[in-house]
Amino acid sequence: MNSDSRKSSSSDFEKTLPPEEYLNKINEVKTLLGPLTEKSSEYCSDAAITRYLVARNGHVKKATKMLKETLKWRTQYKPEEIRWEEIAREAETGKIYRADYTDKYGRTVLVMRPSCQNTKSYKGQIRFLVYCMENAILNLPDNQEKMVWLIDFHGFNMSHISVKVSRETAHVLQEHYPERLGLAIVYNPPKIFEPFYKMVKPFLEPKTSNKVKFVYSDDTVSKKILEDLFDMDQLDVAFGGKNSDSGFSFEKYAERMREDDLKFYGNTTVSSTSAHLTNSDSEVSDSEKKHLEDKQDEKIKNGALQSSLDTTKN
Repeated sequence: MNSDSRKSSSSDFEKTLPPEEYLNKINEVKTLLGPLTEKSSEYCSDAAITRYLVARNGHVKKATKMLKETLKWRTQYKPEEIRWEEIAREAETGKIYRADYTDKYGRTVLVMRPSCQNTKSYKGQIRFLVYCMENAILNLPDNQEKMVWLIDFHGFNMSHISVKVSRETAHVLQEHYPERLGLAIVYNPPKIFEPFYKMVKPFLEPKTSNKVKFVYSDDTVSKKILEDLFDMDQLDVAFGGKNSDSGFSFEKYAERMREDDLKFYGNTTVSSTSAHLTNSDSEVSDSEKKHLEDKQDEKIKNGALQSSLDTTKN
């Protein structure tokens, strides 16, 4: 089973066009795609094509090009072959995990905690993100195609951020998972994060940045975003909810993910590509460029810090 074949086609794009024109655009994309392998065709359902059309504002040729790039990426990267055991180390601290509750619309919720970053592996972090995205999509109900991110900034400082990882994260999500994000809640970000976000924002498409909402626990207006979105009895206390039992347990989460791997993929092994991309391999690969990346990160972070200090002075 894949993450597209079981999804119904419903989107803002579909609703803004007459049915005939909507179907015509989908058929145009299919024609431009040409013959596909059986595996590639699984990711070219009407629902999938619609998402790419939405991402490219209904432009058929641009949507087709974008989808072709994703099909090429999936063939090379093999995201559906990533298994829990490969990325378990990245997951140990709960820096990204699928919550055991949904929002009021039934959308999957991914909790992200930047302060829990536990590796320096650029490749490992991106691969873990991709695994989390694939799992979140597979757990969406049949009438939903989007998810919600809850980003908790408790304990955050600039050392937890990598500009390279942030940029690649934006690229992977926007280019290969278009229209999968319903809303991203940035919860209690420190002042120092705001200038950093302004630097990262140009990497985000307007459609994406408009879905990012800043929420502060001491602000009644912004808190209402959460109250409108979630059943507060289910929401984790870390986000102002009343559920004190929804915290992260690595052992319990590992069991959930193994069950999901078995449920969605069966008793299969990882690909040769995945098997060779161990944590140690990716750490060694990253270390060769790490000194250059660290310099770049430090330069940008210092700029963000100075901007924050200037703002404070004013």
